[in-house]
Amino acid sequence: MERKNLSNRCPCCGLKMQIAAMSCTACGVKVEGPFNDSIFGRLNNDDQQFLLEYLLSGFSIKALEENTNLGYAAIRTRLDKLIANTKSLIHSEQQKKAILEKLRSGEITVAEAKKRLEKLT
Repeated sequence: MERKNLSNRCPCCGLKMQIAAMSCTACGVKVEGPFNDSIFGRLNNDDQQFLLEYLLSGFSIKALEENTNLGYAAIRTRLDKLIANTKSLIHSEQQKKAILEKLRSGEITVAEAKKRLEKLT
């Protein structure tokens, strides 16, 4: 069976969803609860694929040029985009944590927190 990639965004509100369940394909055991996910798993599919190709090329632009039909300039542009996207995800997560901390401490209301979180997405 072909597996499809699942978005980490809620189809209703668009906010990030948390991984909450996993199962073993061999024995069927299932576990549920809050799990941490990786920053790399939050990258879009194109960025994840490029990162994998770059990794498998030994993080060498020259080797990646030889293994793909991309030239140096295209690879450098993709790398810069990947770096920018990763930094943006990290910054967004920091902003979300700060908003949730203000909500927890009572500095802002639930409505204000929701409004601020929606602006980040």
